[in-house]
Amino acid sequence: MSKYKTKFACQECGYESPKWLGKCPGCNSWNTLVEEVTVKGSSHRHEGLGGGQRQAPLPLTQVASEEEPRMDTTIGELNRVLGGGLVPGSLILVGGDPGIGKSTLLLQTSFALAHQGGKVLYVSGEESAKQIKLRADRLDMKTPPMFVLAENDLELIEQHINQVEPDVLIIDSIQTVFHPAIQSAAGSVAQVREATAQLMRIAKGKGIGTFIVGHVTKEGSIAGPRMLEHMVDAVLYFEGERHNTFRILRAVKNRFGSTNEIGIFEMKDRGLEEVANPSEIFLAERPVGVAGSTVVASMEGTRPVLVELQALVAPTSFVTPRRTATGVDHQRVAMIMAVLEKRMGMMLQNQDAYVNVAGGVRLDEPAVDLAIAVSIASSFRDHATNPHDVVIGEVGLTGEVRGVSRIEQRVREAHKLGFKRVIIPQKNIRGLEAPDDIVVIGVNNIAEALDEVMRG
Repeated sequence: MSKYKTKFACQECGYESPKWLGKCPGCNSWNTLVEEVTVKGSSHRHEGLGGGQRQAPLPLTQVASEEEPRMDTTIGELNRVLGGGLVPGSLILVGGDPGIGKSTLLLQTSFALAHQGGKVLYVSGEESAKQIKLRADRLDMKTPPMFVLAENDLELIEQHINQVEPDVLIIDSIQTVFHPAIQSAAGSVAQVREATAQLMRIAKGKGIGTFIVGHVTKEGSIAGPRMLEHMVDAVLYFEGERHNTFRILRAVKNRFGSTNEIGIFEMKDRGLEEVANPSEIFLAERPVGVAGSTVVASMEGTRPVLVELQALVAPTSFVTPRRTATGVDHQRVAMIMAVLEKRMGMMLQNQDAYVNVAGGVRLDEPAVDLAIAVSIASSFRDHATNPHDVVIGEVGLTGEVRGVSRIEQRVREAHKLGFKRVIIPQKNIRGLEAPDDIVVIGVNNIAEALDEVMRG
């Protein structure tokens, strides 16, 4: 006979305790422990990836290495982030803030895959079938050839999967799906863990490409146990400001491709549209002849992206000046300001500094260091930089400018958008093949870079 037992699990990190605690010892969050009921001696049996079949270990040399073709989603930006397309049997977790466009992106992906002859099953635990049809009509999807199911019982969902036998499965969202054998409420740590494990077994066993939507917490991480991200094959974050039309799809984990790629979309009345040339979009509203504005070429995966980096330096009346950065690491900004003070003699100790990357993009690579330094120095001196320059380089603590990777791609992207000069590290000059009608200037330190960009 089954015996019921209660425990308390943290909804943020999955920490389990035999009694209720106000503060979780695992993640230090308050009021996140929720009571869950488990069944001791239950007949519920976990199946392995082999579907209950016994499989003997095989030498790696005897494993068939036939590569399955990826499924083309016809959405170029999504294909780029996935590593070239959807791998059959893969399990992909898509997270993002409420209202950012996760369901819209997956509905458009379902429509595109279904039009290519793929069989798609879209399961929603948040909307009815009529609501999904209304959203498809609003996105101008004429009679989408796909299956829609409004259900959150995992056992019933599995029955429908066996009947339809889809090529692609979409679950929106994993926090609404529950397994009847688990006594806790939908969205709890136990339910999310068990539902994801069951969907993983289905995806691997039947070769179904599966997308699952995950809600995010107020800190921006996907809600549920941390092991959820370890179970799936890829984790995609859909980022962007709700009041901004641009959306960025970023891979933070991908077993079938690079995690450095990003996809850029623009939200319009009829859904999401790909941004073919993000550099041109990000520089469309760039002011000319204003101090503190610099253009930098940053590598996002295999694609160079030109963005505007802005800085504002103003006197402060407080003892401790403010250092605020949006789109770049604020610790990196503080370090570069210290280099400007020590090596260039700029008195920034009584100045507030604000650094911003226009367009909502986040730049993580060190090649943007020199552009940050130039923007801060330009605003501090109130001297506009040359609007036809692109600045690239990593800054060291002694003020030297270090070399960066993929310099030719960055220079060609600047040439394509009509820039006249590119300021790069002197180390990258050797062996560089640049277009004839663009001037490439090599610099050894910050002083040389400032002399070039502020000349005239």
